[in-house]
Amino acid sequence: MHYVYLLKSKNNNFVYTGFSSDLRKRFIEHNLGKVKSTKFYKPFDLIYYEAYNNKTSALKRELEIKNNSQQKEILFKRLGL
Repeated sequence: MHYVYLLKSKNNNFVYTGFSSDLRKRFIEHNLGKVKSTKFYKPFDLIYYEAYNNKTSALKRELEIKNNSQQKEILFKRLGL
């Protein structure tokens, strides 16, 4: 399985969108500060994820959320962010 996920910093309103084939491992890496783009915002809560059967679909959805402000707005509104 491949996952698209959203993390929210416990210290501020920073929300990170990511992709991984091992969601548990990646979540731990974020909280340990091993991910360059998020290390200054830790600790995190996993607030949302979607599971996909193939990598291509997951990567496509990650980019859709990151680059399409309408899709991001719809998802954030649904999550109450």
